[in-house]
Amino acid sequence: MESDTARGIDRRRVVTWGGLAAAGVVAGGVVAAKPGAAHAAPSGHDRIPPDTRPGGAYDRYVARLASGGKFSGVVLLSHRGRTVLSRSYGMADRERGIRNHEDTAFTLSSAGKPFNAVAVLQLAQQGRLRLSDPVGRHLDGFAGDISDRVTIHQMLTGTSGLNTPEEDIHRIFRSRQEVHDYQERWARQSKLVGTPGLPNGFHAGAEAAIPALIVEAVSGQTYWDYVEENIFRRCGMTGSAFHTRPRWLTDRRLAHPYLTLADGSQVDALRNLDKGSPYEYMLDRNPGRAFIDAIGDGGFATAPDLVRFARALGDGTLLERPWADVLTAPRMPLGPASFGTYGPSAAIVGGQWTIQRAGGNPGVCANWSIYPDTGWVGVILANCDDAPLIEMIERETQAVTGASPGDGSGG
Repeated sequence: MESDTARGIDRRRVVTWGGLAAAGVVAGGVVAAKPGAAHAAPSGHDRIPPDTRPGGAYDRYVARLASGGKFSGVVLLSHRGRTVLSRSYGMADRERGIRNHEDTAFTLSSAGKPFNAVAVLQLAQQGRLRLSDPVGRHLDGFAGDISDRVTIHQMLTGTSGLNTPEEDIHRIFRSRQEVHDYQERWARQSKLVGTPGLPNGFHAGAEAAIPALIVEAVSGQTYWDYVEENIFRRCGMTGSAFHTRPRWLTDRRLAHPYLTLADGSQVDALRNLDKGSPYEYMLDRNPGRAFIDAIGDGGFATAPDLVRFARALGDGTLLERPWADVLTAPRMPLGPASFGTYGPSAAIVGGQWTIQRAGGNPGVCANWSIYPDTGWVGVILANCDDAPLIEMIERETQAVTGASPGDGSGG
């Protein structure tokens, strides 16, 4: 699940693939992007900026964080499918002495939410659902106004008008089925408090859960199985999955989350289910209490797997080009040069588009960024609370684009 602060991490960066696939920005119905025609990269875009190379400014910056105890995890920069920089720091499991490495899988938190949107769009591409379908066309048990008025499109854009009650964040789940049953009941407690199609001030967690339930209803598979089969396996993401807590505890390839307690000490969240975060914004949430990630959210991935995911979005492996454009079409203005889309977010930085999605929980920081104009992908995965994720994203973007932090002018 995504905290308010984790949502604040999101730098609103997303874009379409083949150059600039323009889209109207609206509050209401679906707006399709113009198909982005593939084109030759502008002159100079195959150049590898010095700041992205081993020993460059970004590499030195991450090394300083790690040496100061502020980063444990993996960073990776890839250009047109070739790894330019890959660094690993800290321990995946301190108790067993297992170090983080490039093939360590990290829990993604909300950085995994775009898998949900891709799943929905795959089914829409097949004609098995429409983005304009209301909830009641596929699911029962919801209040009449939600069933009749709230559409899949509105949930994917965060404009459903729904408000969802707080989850039981102290509960310890014991099985996949228990997680699923709880999520389904919780989603059905949503209330319509705003006008569907218009932004509202509520964070409705069910905007992820309900589309995932629709994926299940249409496909006949659990959300977790659908994503593993139709996204992870199709992309060749062999290190990615929705792991259960017992697997997380025993698999040497999975990074454990280290959350910070009120006294400043850090503990393994998986081995200390009774512990929580001291930070008010995290509401004492301990990621180890979930037996498996919530439907529509999370997942585990390695840094190279997230590069594979990014490339598969652009080459037709996951979605045909027009549907990939629908995924990333800018829809909701979030700032002077940033926009919301169907899961990631988009911004114009240093004169080029970026696609980005971040996530965070106690002991968990994750972000992937795509720079489609120049063929770059950046990944940041951390398993401690100390990582300054917003600053790290800005430093990565500066290294790739040459833009100063905060340069969203499009110039």
